[in-house]
Amino acid sequence: MSHRKFRAPRHGSLGFLPRKRCQRHRGKVKSFPKDDKSKPCHLTAFMGHKAGMSHILREVDRVGSRSHKKEVVEAITIIETPPMIAVGVVGYIETPRGLRSFKTVFAQHISDECKRRFYKNWYRSKKKAHTRTGQKWADEDGKKSIETDFDKMSKYCSAIRVLCHTQPKLFKLQEKKANLMEVQINGGETADKVTFARSLLEKPIKVSDLFSMNEMIDVIGVTRGHGYKGVTYRWGTKKLPRKTHKGLRKVACIGAWHPSRVCFSVPRAGQFGYHHRTEVNKKVYRVGVKGDAKSASTPFDLTDKPITPMGGFHHYGQINEDFLMLKGCVMGPRKRVLTLRKSLLVHTKRVALEKINLKFIDTASKWGHGRFQTDGEKKAFQGLLKKDREME
Repeated sequence: MSHRKFRAPRHGSLGFLPRKRCQRHRGKVKSFPKDDKSKPCHLTAFMGHKAGMSHILREVDRVGSRSHKKEVVEAITIIETPPMIAVGVVGYIETPRGLRSFKTVFAQHISDECKRRFYKNWYRSKKKAHTRTGQKWADEDGKKSIETDFDKMSKYCSAIRVLCHTQPKLFKLQEKKANLMEVQINGGETADKVTFARSLLEKPIKVSDLFSMNEMIDVIGVTRGHGYKGVTYRWGTKKLPRKTHKGLRKVACIGAWHPSRVCFSVPRAGQFGYHHRTEVNKKVYRVGVKGDAKSASTPFDLTDKPITPMGGFHHYGQINEDFLMLKGCVMGPRKRVLTLRKSLLVHTKRVALEKINLKFIDTASKWGHGRFQTDGEKKAFQGLLKKDREME
């Protein structure tokens, strides 16, 4: 007989069970960063849409490393992050079984984009959601009850969160229904948090208010779906020999005779992808501002060029709003809504604390073998097209 290896590490991780389709499309923040009352009040999470990827050239600044003072090319992801709107404040009190929502106060004016989130079928609905909420702010008794709720929050609550929603009209995507989420306020005493939350109501919140360049953040979202997949693709198990009867992309033995059932840890075919995942420690390489014609320029590459590559991002289009440039890749396809959260850790490693010095950001076309960084560069090399000459 040939030599048989009897022990081997198992294929695939059991830490991600059950591998089934996620119930929610938007990434949920399951734990916010630890609160530090000595710091000023600040928000801890934001939402954006994945636009696409590109690459950058930078000089490494890591003393002692082999790549110190050398140029490296790295992949980057662009996430479009238009301002979010705060429409409510939620106070939580501590109980023996964890946090429990105590009081919720909504803003006077709530946009239709946000109201669509409260309905399954908008055009058939009466569109009456939160009409009484707005009336509360108008009369004296309503104002008194709102003030009482805010006072009770300041007195009893241990956590204050702001209800924020995205603005689909700024994304230029198919959706009209805003994504709504609670964002925790950290820093300061509870009364300071309530005051800070009230100051945000009905106002736009920019991504630059939360994140800055060189910061490490976490990305939460739902991965790209792949449908029903076999055991070899889904778990990475070894293929059986070529002559195997009835197929070879299988698991040969799915368990002993007794116990007479299949154990949960045995790899099986099923759903692959569209799982909820959190990726930690993504470095912010740039925080882009809306309307900046030089958002992809650097001190070493003085060409005036925006971050959108020639021909636009694949199946996404133009970046017309604020954006974040993150190192590496993130989960999900383009257009997927992602939740960006402040890091839960205190970073001390040199990789995390390294200052980023970008030399070049690629804006060549992603539809083929892009040769030109800007439209002007292409016309200078190839000459004007017939339609361009006619316009002149």
